[in-house]
This record gives sequence, C-alpha cells and structure tokens, in this order.
Amino acid sequence: MTFLKNLFLILVSNPDKAFLETEDLYVHLSDEELVKQIVANNDPLLFGKLYDRYAKMVYNKCYGFAKSADEAEDLTQDVFLQLFIKLRTFKGKSKFSTWLYSFTYNFCVNYVNRDKQLKIRDQSVQVETSEHKLTEEVPDESLFEMKADKLKKCLEIISAEDKSILLLKYQDGASIKELVSLMDIGESAVKMRLKRAKERLLEIYNTLE
Repeated sequence: MTFLKNLFLILVSNPDKAFLETEDLYVHLSDEELVKQIVANNDPLLFGKLYDRYAKMVYNKCYGFAKSADEAEDLTQDVFLQLFIKLRTFKGKSKFSTWLYSFTYNFCVNYVNRDKQLKIRDQSVQVETSEHKLTEEVPDESLFEMKADKLKKCLEIISAEDKSILLLKYQDGASIKELVSLMDIGESAVKMRLKRAKERLLEIYNTLE
C-alpha cells in the first residue's frame, strides 16, 4: 500500500476529537448536501463521513471483480482515493448513490482490463460469435428466473463492461435515463449495450450445466 493511500486512510478513519464533537451536524445531511460541503472545503475529514456511509457497499461491488477479499479491500481504498479527487465531477443528474455505483464499476472495469485479465473477455467473445446468437430482445423475466449459482458463474465469465451495465440496471436499479447520464451516451446506445449484455449473459447461461 502506497504512502499516499496510507495517509489518506489515516485522515479518513481517524478524525480528531473536535471533528467528532461536531459529528451530529452532518448526520442528517443528504449525500448530495454532504458532497457539496466536502467539495466546497476540500475536507478529507468530512469525506470520512461519506466513506462511513458507503465503504461496505463499495467493498461489496469491488469484491465481485476481485480474486480475493484482500484484493477487494485494496480496490475499495483505491476507489475512495480516486473518489476524493474526482468528487467535484458529480453534477447531481442522478442520485449520488447511483453515481457512486457507476464510478465504482468503471474503476473496476478499468482495473480488470488494465491487468489484462482477458480470459473473461475471450470466453464472452467465443460465446457471442457462436451460431446460437440471439436476435430477439431478451425479456427481463428471463434474467429473474436464472438460478443464482449459474448466474454467478455467468457474471464471472462475461466481460467486465457487460457485467457493470447489468449490475447497474438490475442490481442497483438505475433507470435508462440515469444510465444515459452516467455513461454519457445516447438512449439508443444504452439500450443497445444493455440488449447485447443480456444476450451474452443468457447465451453463457445456456451453455452451463
């Protein structure tokens, strides 16, 4: 763990006594209000409140892309370090929680691709180009009826990009409008990416025993 990360974690997780005494002032602030104050003051101690609210959630998201609990923990800390730097880019076009989900997924996707874990992508491409490629829209009900153990295996095989959009839509409840804002692409492009991701997921699911 780098010195910078260690320093950041010390600041976030060990607020001073004076800050703790004023803690109740921030309890009732919404995420969006808290973000405004953090950005306005560039305050790492206040950022610790945001960390407390979402550390477990971010860890759970990272764990889905990591190979171990330790790796997920490192990813979580890296996400928050980058979040502190990039927090001012939050424009309030969606709920902060949804924006943070997307931020976390994007970080994890880049991490997977950067470390060249292409085995996931290679397997998904192989299924995509099979002669059984789907041509019709996959109904959401088909996803909801999937068995949990097989679905987990599918999410380990499918590309990180497809996994992130599916989790955003079906696990985190992001609307098409929110996905348009989060991904900064048109509505038709979002729908096409979502359609293709569902097709790939269902194709992989049908190949598993």
